[in-house]
Amino acid sequence: MTNHVASRVDQAYKHLLLAEAEKQMVTPLTDLYPDMTVEEAYYVQIKSIDQKVRAGQQIVGKKIGLTSFAMQKLLGVDQPDYGHLLDRMDVANNGIISLNELFQPKVEAEIAFVLRKDLQGPSVTLEDVLEATDYFVPALEIVDSRIVDWRIKLQDTIADNASCGLYVLGDEKFSMTDLDLTQIEMKLFRNGELMNTGYGSDVLGHPAACVAWLANKLSEYNVILKAGEVILSGALSAAIAAEKGDRFTAGFTGLGKVEVTFK
Repeated sequence: MTNHVASRVDQAYKHLLLAEAEKQMVTPLTDLYPDMTVEEAYYVQIKSIDQKVRAGQQIVGKKIGLTSFAMQKLLGVDQPDYGHLLDRMDVANNGIISLNELFQPKVEAEIAFVLRKDLQGPSVTLEDVLEATDYFVPALEIVDSRIVDWRIKLQDTIADNASCGLYVLGDEKFSMTDLDLTQIEMKLFRNGELMNTGYGSDVLGHPAACVAWLANKLSEYNVILKAGEVILSGALSAAIAAEKGDRFTAGFTGLGKVEVTFK
């Protein structure tokens, strides 16, 4: 990393840190640095995560974003992105989330993988992922952004830890032999009203393909997916904004359901 890039990464990191410190959304990084690259954005994310780890938080997994072609088209990109899951992001199934903790949350439903062995790119396959998986569970991801009004481009969301806020895992664990992940249908409800539906095949054709992409992408940064980590494989449908009093329920054929309430 050149001195110029290092300086800009530091400035961008402090810009996002200010949002957390003052609980105030900030200008998009791509407005401040129009030529910021994807690589620089990942450096900003990594710097932020490193600081949180030094402060006592623990990395417990990864999340994959922009796995649906619709979301990629919306942001004008041709690949997913990723972020880190920290221990403080975990919310119990049927738990309650305070809106005071967040900026502008939205809820997505997806399938989470929990690994029983490490996955190291750059040549991880879909089959490798299934073989390395201990179990999978239904999940809700609460995406959030420190960028004002969700005015994000790819570099903005990457720098902001792939817009990761919190996550909720279902209680029952399933093995890869239980059912075909591509055929799982998900229905997302807000206060009992059906908001959208999706299938396992909607994310790069197979949720495990998303995890394989992640393992191979991370090899560029000498990072591996570790045994025991939670991997959120990508939203099966559009994110739905959460407001005070909202209760979200995601039901998955063969996987049960996962719920959370906002207060």
